Amino acid sequence: MQRAFALATSVLTTSPNPRVGCVIVRDGVIVGEGFHTRAGEPHAEANALRQAGEMARGATAYVTLEPCSHTGRTPPCCDALIRAGVAEVVFAGADPNPRVAGQGVQRMQAAGIRVQGPTQPELADAVNPGFIKRMKTGLPWVRCKLGMSLDGRTAMASGESKWITGAGARADVQRLRAISCAVLTGVNTVLADNPSLRVRPEQLAQTGLAVADVRQPLRVILDSELRTPVNAAVLGEPGQALLMTSAAAAEARAEAFAATQTQVEAVSSSAEGRLDLEAVLRSLVSNHECNEVLVEAGPILSGAMMQAGLIDELVVYMAPSLLGSDARPLMQLPGLTSISDKVMLEFTEISRIGSDCRLTARVQPKVPAQN
Repeated sequence: MQRAFALATSVLTTSPNPRVGCVIVRDGVIVGEGFHTRAGEPHAEANALRQAGEMARGATAYVTLEPCSHTGRTPPCCDALIRAGVAEVVFAGADPNPRVAGQGVQRMQAAGIRVQGPTQPELADAVNPGFIKRMKTGLPWVRCKLGMSLDGRTAMASGESKWITGAGARADVQRLRAISCAVLTGVNTVLADNPSLRVRPEQLAQTGLAVADVRQPLRVILDSELRTPVNAAVLGEPGQALLMTSAAAAEARAEAFAATQTQVEAVSSSAEGRLDLEAVLRSLVSNHECNEVLVEAGPILSGAMMQAGLIDELVVYMAPSLLGSDARPLMQLPGLTSISDKVMLEFTEISRIGSDCRLTARVQPKVPAQN
């Protein structure tokens, strides 16, 4: 199973599908292995069975996720395992997709295959946090990327921020973009920094990852009044850009972006004109099949998403520098007046990236106050 997990994580993204690896073993020897590369192409089990050929008969298949039982862009994997004559299937994690959810197990057992699983559910879920969360809640897994100085500042008071962190950290951000279905920012960041938000293969290569055929994530700009310039860099890059705005702005100004081939989508907003952030994320799931969303925004939007309980994970690049008390804070979280209001995090990784540190932390659920 360890080899199957290594295969599953060897690909950056398979969105909207989960990352899956499969290893087929007969008489203690690996006779076939495979992984899913992208939506619409053969699944991990099919690739492993093709490699194993007749040696799959009587073998054991180790799969990181429960074999699928429905016909989508490809045939059901459980049927392929049955036809190949495997004797046993061991799967690490259950598939929460209601079109699967145990049905494949039942079909394989009915065909006489011994089935074990889920054997490592936590590890299996960690490989596909976005797919699992999307299927269970209708929301994507949201990472928020931030770069800061040692004293927790992200830019000078003037807005100057290039470059707080070093080249190694900036290359590592390309990895975060490459594993994401969408990169989300706000119009204020577009106006201040004119970012591209694309994956740069030349920088991604510095992380040691393969760069062939990198898929560009959907670039999403939250802009309630459609103030984004039509010549903004984020609209002109390869791949698709999406402006999410209010209904009034979409009706009045959407036509201005037709020449840029940019999608304009209206989402619900408050009386004050603020976009409903949960509605934004639900649309990214229902209309764009996003599993994992990367937030690259300023302290206001990042803070608003944190206060709304919509961020699952923080990835903070901390530089060995001090910017001073007049510089801009990491995140704006107004209204926290007592220690019990604090947002709790759990560090899951602390790494050295070039001259900087990368801190990865999961946001912890709010614990109700005790009476």
